[in-house]
Order: sequence, then C-alpha cells, then structure tokens
Amino acid sequence: MWKSTLIILAVFAAVLFGLIVWDVFKSKRTKTRYRVRSSVTSYLMMLPAVILAFFFIMLPILYSLGYAFTDYYLLKPDDIGFIGFDNFKEIWQELTAKGTIYHAIINTLVFVVGVVPLQIGLALGLALFCNRKRRGVKIFKVCFFAPVVISLSVTSYLWLQILSPAKTGLLNSLLSIFGAEPHDWLGDPHTAMPCIIILSAWQGAGYQMLIFLAGLSNVREDLYEAASLDGAGAWKKFTNVTWPGLRSSFVFVTITVFIGACRIMTQPMLMTGYQLHTVTLSYYMYTRGYSDRWVGLSSAVALMMTVVIGAITLIQRRLLREKA
Repeated sequence: MWKSTLIILAVFAAVLFGLIVWDVFKSKRTKTRYRVRSSVTSYLMMLPAVILAFFFIMLPILYSLGYAFTDYYLLKPDDIGFIGFDNFKEIWQELTAKGTIYHAIINTLVFVVGVVPLQIGLALGLALFCNRKRRGVKIFKVCFFAPVVISLSVTSYLWLQILSPAKTGLLNSLLSIFGAEPHDWLGDPHTAMPCIIILSAWQGAGYQMLIFLAGLSNVREDLYEAASLDGAGAWKKFTNVTWPGLRSSFVFVTITVFIGACRIMTQPMLMTGYQLHTVTLSYYMYTRGYSDRWVGLSSAVALMMTVVIGAITLIQRRLLREKA
C-alpha cells in the first residue's frame, strides 16, 4: 500500500508542478505581470489545503476506485486479487433477486423523493417568514437554525423518545388524548421512512433557510415597490420578483439537498437498525464494508453511487440552468 501511495503522490506532485509551470508559461506568453515572490507565497499558503485534500479526499477516492475491482477482505489486507467486474455482477444478481440492495435502492429513492421537496419548501417558507421586517424576527431565525447545529446523533435519539412505541412516548401520549392506541412508528414499514423524512427535513431546513435569506437580501426593494404600484398581490410579487431573484440560490440548494439525501445513513442506523424497510444504500455500503468486511464489494457499491449521483446532478444543473 505504501508503494502505491508514493506512486500516486509522485504523480499528483508532477501534475501540480506541471500546472505551475503552465501558469508561468501562460503569463509570459500573454505578457501578464508575474511576480515570483508573490506566486511562491500563494502556492505555499495553498499547500496545507492541497496536502489535506490529497490524503483525505483524493487518495481514498482513488483507493476505493481500485478496490471496486478486487476481492479485498478487510481481515486479509495483503491478500488482494483482481477480479474484474465480479463485484458488479454480484450486485446485479442480488438486485434481480430482490435482496437487501434492492430494498436499499427503493428506500433511498423514497427518501430522496420525499425529503428534497419537503426540505426545500420548508426552508423557503421559513426564509420568507424571517425576511419580513418585524420585531423579534431574529429570535425566530435562531430557533429555526438551532436544529442544524445539534449533532445528528443527538437529534436522532431525541426523535427516538418522541416516536417511542411505549404509551409514554411523546407522540403516542398526545394521540392517546384522542383515544388512539400506541403505535410503533419506527417498527412499522409504512410509517418508519416517513418519520425519518420528517426528521431529516426538520433538522436540515435551517441551513437552506440561511441560503435563501442571502438570496432574498439581493432582491431590490424598488422592484417590490414597482409591483405594488402596478397592483400586484403577494403571489404576483413572489412569482415575478422574488422567485427570479432566488433562481441561483434554488439551484444550489436543490443540488446540495439531493446529494445529501442520497447519502443518508445516520438516521436509520440509530433509529431502526439494519432493517429492510429503512436500510439505505449508504447504510448497506457501510455494513458490507465494515461489518461484513468485504471492502471490495462495498467499494463497488460506492463507485456505482458516485456515477449515478454525479450523472443526475449534472442533469439537474443543466436543466435548471436552461430554465434560468
């Protein structure tokens, strides 16, 4: 492993050095003013971030890409063999047999379809509410953003108490007032994923709210005044003034929420465990790689996820740009 790491590091350093040389050559060809001292200072200041990115981002990605085509078993790190596309064949066979990975894909799709519009809509509504110039709005901003700064593990355990199947569970206690019987919200396949969707949207909406607020601050007030003079109501102002001003913010929020939703793992891991009705692709990949110790198969799943998520993200970006 050390030999391959040194080879990758050498290639990375050579590419970086080549980019620096090309930068110098390009500046001389275009007769751009180039100061060696300031350029060296800039590269030295950038060096710590580059080193961290190499060891903690690029290197794991490259190793994972290589392990996807091997039979790497975690307890036998020195016994790795190249097996080609056998891992992908095994994934396909399990998928066609409607095994665990089939349920993981379905659950991930359900979560993405449910949480993306809910979280974005909730964030936009909160941003519009907090954008009003009223007394006490800053308090609401803090309250709405508070769930974001709380650890997702703490949030999951908090909702475990709310959704407890016992009669003393907060939600069951409230519903018992209306004569409802206690319900196992996380144990029921029909209610477990909707509960996780609501939890995730509640926990993450505050961050997207701040992004929408930043976009709303760039919308000119005179546009609203002109719309009022033309007799436009609240809905007309939103569709013709507010929404066009939030276009770039909406694109960024949509892409980031989608990518984050595809990587869901903490909530089902802590709230339900490894169950067919809540297991997701990231949870499946983690279990296969660390619990079952088949790093090669786990890396193959990670590679497939990366390709699919990247392709969908590029499509989203292109479609949203065309509409802008």
